[in-house]
Amino acid sequence: MNGERAIQIFDCTIRDGGYVNNWHFSKEIVREVYRALSKAGVDFVELGFRSTDKYFDPQEYGPWRFSTEEDLLEVTSNIRGAKIAIMGDFGKIDLDDLPTKKNSCIDLVRVAVHKNKVFKAIDLLEDIKARGYLTSLQCMGYSCYTDGEKRDLIDALKKTNLDYVYVADSYGSIFPFHIKELFEPFLELGQIKVGFHPHNNTQMAFANTLEAIRVGVDIVDASIYGIGRGAGNLPTEILVSYLLVQGDDKYNVIPVLNCIERYFLDLMKENPWGYQLPYMISGIFNSHPNYSKDLLRRKEYSMEDIWKALECVRELNPVGFNGKVVDDLIMHGFIMTPSDKKFRVSARDAERDDSVPTMPASYVDRHRDREFLVLANGPTLKAHKSEIDLFIQKYNPVVLGANFLDGLYVPDYHAFNNKKRFISYADTVSLESKFLIGINIASDMIADYVTRDYELLVFRDILDADFDIKDGIVMTSCRTISVLLVGVAVAMGAKRVFVAGMDGYLNKNSVNGTLFYEEKFDPSEHELNVERHRWNERFLYQIDEYIRKNGGEGVHILTPTGHSAFYKSIGNYIPPREMLQNG
Repeated sequence: MNGERAIQIFDCTIRDGGYVNNWHFSKEIVREVYRALSKAGVDFVELGFRSTDKYFDPQEYGPWRFSTEEDLLEVTSNIRGAKIAIMGDFGKIDLDDLPTKKNSCIDLVRVAVHKNKVFKAIDLLEDIKARGYLTSLQCMGYSCYTDGEKRDLIDALKKTNLDYVYVADSYGSIFPFHIKELFEPFLELGQIKVGFHPHNNTQMAFANTLEAIRVGVDIVDASIYGIGRGAGNLPTEILVSYLLVQGDDKYNVIPVLNCIERYFLDLMKENPWGYQLPYMISGIFNSHPNYSKDLLRRKEYSMEDIWKALECVRELNPVGFNGKVVDDLIMHGFIMTPSDKKFRVSARDAERDDSVPTMPASYVDRHRDREFLVLANGPTLKAHKSEIDLFIQKYNPVVLGANFLDGLYVPDYHAFNNKKRFISYADTVSLESKFLIGINIASDMIADYVTRDYELLVFRDILDADFDIKDGIVMTSCRTISVLLVGVAVAMGAKRVFVAGMDGYLNKNSVNGTLFYEEKFDPSEHELNVERHRWNERFLYQIDEYIRKNGGEGVHILTPTGHSAFYKSIGNYIPPREMLQNG
């Protein structure tokens, strides 16, 4: 596989696996791990962190968060084999924590550091090397470095005599196609060996490692049974087995398999690790796994909530984990609690039968079993116009448009139920569109602005009633006209409703406001926008459920949206070749 170049294996079972049990491994387990890995032919075994009770409480953390010389000697004495390594978190290890090499059994010291303190960590490693140790810089979250930060790091490393530098896929966000670009600058250093520390959030640890070996890294990390923080690491037994199959007779996987059977199967039952959805999401969004862990700890957020939260975390791009980020996202309404999604009618409104319109809806079942497209007014309505035009041309849906469309589209029905917008934009409605005007707009006001035929948009003008349809009448206001039109489409006979331009009031992509035109909401209205977004989501869930219970397919939002549960990209309906052909 590598010609004559030998790859080194670095096992971090006790150090990285300590995140699973706070480093409370028994000395028996640690000794047997070291023995098995030495027999297996592994080059380095990392036996925990080095620190002191100055930074960590010994009552909370086990001995391998400190890895004293005495403990290391006890678990490795009379075993010949792998070199011994320890790690220090920069800022939580001091130079005085390490004796000179002649007074230590440690061979290699790694220092893990985030990008904001990487140059200070290099200085510390230079001092550690002066004490006689092999040294390694562990660049955590390297995929979050900017191009400029990467160049500055390479320039600094050229001036050092460190032994190893590691790219750590700390958040499990790297895919094989990233590997070559990430490692090539390091491989050109020449004097420093290059390592890779993978995590398995997206189950890419093995694939990424093989690609890293292919492009020329010198050393790769693994752990027995993949034990490690969050989704864990590349399993040592997989890597060793693979190298054996490749014909490398240096290795022997049997001691590792026996160690797993003897200790790690029970360890996993007590403290599970490995692939889990929250950690997959943290990998996709290149964010610290503790953001997912924090939201899980609160025991009130769904996977959808975690996805949305980590979308925001990625945009904020904090260094490492900061619990205040999660608190702020919750406080500002970017994550909805289950109580926000409960669909109940208050007793007060359920009794207000006098609010039900007496006139029937003239359009009930008018387009039975047709497909519908609702045009809302978010920025994506304009940004994706060419694709939306192709969709309309291909599927011939009944098109319902809301408020101001600026001549971008000529819908079959053009609707208003907001008095201010009706007054401002009624004269922009095309003569080719049927006019729908909400029953909450007084007839004398309509007469002042409309001299053409129109139909009444019939709904029960109450906010917090559940969605339902009776005699074609939508039994709630649905909070906004665009969502109301989704309900009206159902009243007209739709069994599948598409929506474009419903970006949502909390959609991070709508950086220029919540509408595609210049009528923007004041930033001070954030709390109101949070409320609008939650109400819209509430009704979208209800309408979708109503359609599905009645044999239909549901609601699909075609353009990027903050209502991600309903998003199905327009690219699913317009093949790329058609988009290219239509320019």
